[in-house]
Formats: sequence, structure tokens, C-alpha cells
Amino acid sequence: MDELVEVGVITRPHGVRGELRVVMHQPGSTALEGTAEVWVDGEAREVISARAVKDAVLLKLAGITDRDVAADLRGAPVAVARQQLAIEPGEMLLADLVGCVVVTTAGDEWGEVVRVETGPQDRLVIAGDRERQLPLVDEFVRSIDLEAGRIVIEPPEGLP
Repeated sequence: MDELVEVGVITRPHGVRGELRVVMHQPGSTALEGTAEVWVDGEAREVISARAVKDAVLLKLAGITDRDVAADLRGAPVAVARQQLAIEPGEMLLADLVGCVVVTTAGDEWGEVVRVETGPQDRLVIAGDRERQLPLVDEFVRSIDLEAGRIVIEPPEGLP
């Protein structure tokens, strides 16, 4: 099986015929457009339709025909095969940052990225001698080398 990349989460049913409202991790993402198959909670599902609406995607899957079945999927992650994603040269997925070692420009090792929390401002969650969160912005993240698995940061003053 191809490597899967989580792209969103089912937040609720939409309507009475089993359509699902999916909030994408990256607002405005087109990852579900034109895809024939997604994985919901780790299970492959055939896509009947996917259409963008304000702040979400409405997803219709084979075999989900009523609101009650759709409601049971609330909170389930939605993933696609990595090869389905249009990643331009020089671009990366936030998921690619997990596992990278984080060091400061002064050479101090902070630990390893254990997850990336998305929201109004994406944050690296770094586990080392303690857990730290660092906004994923150019001001603090100086370089990312995925091949070496290394992120160089310059943390804000006062952040130990």
C-alpha cells in the first residue's frame, strides 16, 4: 500500500443521504478533488463525489447511504495516498517534518518533532528534555533539510 497522508477529519454528517463534512488540515486544499479512493480511519473507501464548500469538503463515499452511518464516522481521520498529492519541487508536507531533529543556530539540540499541530498558526511539537511548541514561521525556522532529517531554528528570546 502507498504511504498515506492524513488530509482532514470528518466533523459531522451533511444531509440525510450519508454525505460527510470533512475539515481539511490545510484550508483550501484540493487533495480530495478527483480522487477515487480515500482511507477513513484506516479503511479504504471508494469516493463517489467530493465538493468544496465554505471551510470544508463534502464527501460522498460508497456504502454510506444514511445520516446515522455517517454520524458514526464523526472524528475519523481522512487520508489519501501520498502519490495522489500534487507536491511541487521545493515543497513539503507538514507530515514530513515529524521525526526531524531540531537544533538551534547556536548548536543546542532541542529534540525531535513528534507532531505538527495545525491551526491559525502551525506549530512544531518538539520532544526532548521537555516538550516544546514552536510556531512554524520563517522568523524562527531558519532551515529544513528533510534528507538529513534536521531543522535549524532560532527560538524567540526567553523561550528556554
